[in-house]
Amino acid sequence: MIRFPRILLALVLLAVLAACQANEPYVEVHGQRFWVEIAADDASRAQGLMFRDELAANRGMLFLFPDQAPRSFWMRNTRIPLDIIYLDRDWQVVSIAANARPCRIQRCPSYPSAGPAQFVLEINAGLAAELGLAPGDTVSTGNLPELPTR
Repeated sequence: MIRFPRILLALVLLAVLAACQANEPYVEVHGQRFWVEIAADDASRAQGLMFRDELAANRGMLFLFPDQAPRSFWMRNTRIPLDIIYLDRDWQVVSIAANARPCRIQRCPSYPSAGPAQFVLEINAGLAAELGLAPGDTVSTGNLPELPTR
């Protein structure tokens, strides 16, 4: 008799989780959806994914900039190897810094974009290659906030 309430509770929790995810921002890459945290101001872009010990396989961070320009990221105080995917204003892949390694020293290497980018997606290292993502590919998005302006 006790099982029924537990099963019902589990179903309710799953429904709540699904409803929450339905409103979360996401980026879709070759059919794979990544629920993303948004970094749209200077403070959140500076913090990025620093000091995180893990990132779920279906999660990432999306950096929104008010304009398209050459971008460069580094991995100082980042503990997770990442793929850094640079995207132009039309959500086309400009370039990918694959398997950017964590860095704990003062002078970390930088990972520049191959051309102007307005958005940057960070996901776990190796996933871009696993999905066959390449420059020129387009990603789709959903539930994004308004883009920052200058």
